[in-house]
Amino acid sequence: MTTRTLVSPATLSRPRGRAVYWSVFTGTVLLFALAFLFPVYWMATGAMKSPDEVARTPPTLVPERWHLSGYTDAWDLMQLPTHLWNTVVQAAGAWLFQLVFCTAAAYALSRLRPAFGKVILGGILATLMVPAQALVVPKYLTVADLGLLNDPVAIWLPAVANAFNLYLLKRFFDQIPTDVLEAAEIDGSGKLRTLWSIVLPMSRPVLGVVSIFALVAVWQDFLWPLMVFSDTGKQPISVALVQLSQNIPLTVLIAAMVIASIPMVAMFLLFQRQIIAGISAGSTKG
Repeated sequence: MTTRTLVSPATLSRPRGRAVYWSVFTGTVLLFALAFLFPVYWMATGAMKSPDEVARTPPTLVPERWHLSGYTDAWDLMQLPTHLWNTVVQAAGAWLFQLVFCTAAAYALSRLRPAFGKVILGGILATLMVPAQALVVPKYLTVADLGLLNDPVAIWLPAVANAFNLYLLKRFFDQIPTDVLEAAEIDGSGKLRTLWSIVLPMSRPVLGVVSIFALVAVWQDFLWPLMVFSDTGKQPISVALVQLSQNIPLTVLIAAMVIASIPMVAMFLLFQRQIIAGISAGSTKG
């Protein structure tokens, strides 16, 4: 069976064909890299400009004078250490709760096969069709009745009910070879032991993807934390940037946005292999 490509092997075997191919390929990669990296550069350097230079038309690509005071002022004036720590606590708790309960529910639906399991799964997936904004008022009334306002638990508990991550885990568990689980049962392993010792180690790629989704969802959420946290000292960074942006120079606000985005960018760069492996894990059945 021959594989057809955009450029034929005969064309690539000629020097002119290789030169044209690599020129087009390199130019395309550079254009995409520029399209993605230029906004990051613009934001990072914008914080180093003076307020007058930031508002100048036409804008300058390189700051005339480099000012690092924008970052130091943002760190102090906007109380970034406090709000970053609040965000870390809220994101870590939501990640832990979601990983534990979604994994347990997905394993039960996939391998324990409870009565009316398909009906339960269908009801869970049906929640994906409900707009998130329609659930804000019921969630708020429930949290208020439980006395959880200004409490990180109000972020953790709603994050557990994530139908997409649950379905992602279930689909991965469905693809685990049955022979492996049957061998564990023959050796006397119970359901919980099988989950802990066999299923979870095999599920590291998809658990990494679910972890990224859970952390990013909490880190960038704005509406729900705004409603839950009326206490400014307990607000996450996404809410604090808006609440404290009044009477703050534009360069300081840009610097605060750069600092707030560093943790998520660093996490992606550190775990990009696991993320890519997890995304591709569900595409093949092993």
